Amino acid sequence: MPTVRKEDGAARPFLKWAGGKSQLLPAFSGCFPAELGRGGVRRYVEPFVGSGAVWLAVAQQYPGVELVIGDLNPALMATYRALQEDVEAVVAPLEAWQAAYWAADEAGRKALFYEVREAFNAGLARGDESAAQAARFVFLNRTGFNGLFRVNAAGRFNVPPGRYRRPRIADAPNLRRVAAVLRRTRIVAGDYRQMDRWIGPGTFVYCDPPYRPLSRTASFTAYIPEGFDDDAQRRLAAACRAWADAGAWVMVSNADPRNTDPDDRFFETIYPGFWFARVSARRSINARPDRRGPVRELVITSYPPPGVEAVRVFTPR
Repeated sequence: MPTVRKEDGAARPFLKWAGGKSQLLPAFSGCFPAELGRGGVRRYVEPFVGSGAVWLAVAQQYPGVELVIGDLNPALMATYRALQEDVEAVVAPLEAWQAAYWAADEAGRKALFYEVREAFNAGLARGDESAAQAARFVFLNRTGFNGLFRVNAAGRFNVPPGRYRRPRIADAPNLRRVAAVLRRTRIVAGDYRQMDRWIGPGTFVYCDPPYRPLSRTASFTAYIPEGFDDDAQRRLAAACRAWADAGAWVMVSNADPRNTDPDDRFFETIYPGFWFARVSARRSINARPDRRGPVRELVITSYPPPGVEAVRVFTPR
């Protein structure tokens, strides 16, 4: 599957996202089940959709496949629903903010950021799922530090402003293309376990959970207040086994612990019987530029991936 390029006129992720998969699409395509290209996959399910690079690629490369996406981040899913229902109501405030942001000096840009952030947090507190709240979400993503989404223990978005002069805040053509894909996509807000009813024979499931940190300072699991620890990884692995046993093709990505500890077999232990491939990635979101080099990521599948070298692990070790 080719990489989706801006000049293709195809929908692409409209959010910057820690762990986004746009750059990994060429490698990931070799990990998709062969049945996807043969017409054997009827439904694609992504329970941790994030910025949606893989969902958008599958949706546009295989237009006959039914699409189901979900995520535990309520603000993210409300943004997807707002785009699905009325994209122009999201675009309008973004265009106004972009004009104001570009015209402002550094102090003015910071003031606008904090004004929108305060309104966004007020919306979070009252469960606002409006187009205006979705626009705030996109604005903060495009102007916040490194595009991070992070909340504190109280559930308040606390990312500081980034230092940008002319960020692309309002990409109306792409938002409209994303909205067109969303109009044929089912959105399921909540925990991945709510996806059970959509998963069975003929289903391809791709899971991109919050990554297990490679170091104490490398974690992005503050995506939700509860985080995603090793026990959560184990529970997800059990769900993936159940989905595979139900007849689905299951694919999971995660950080490769062997980047920092060659003896770490955590994922081999919790996914016995699955296939393991390692692909090269570049971590683009890191506070230190010297740590944004290539690392390996794991792709774990319940089936032998057709286009990449993989090893099957039969027993925990």
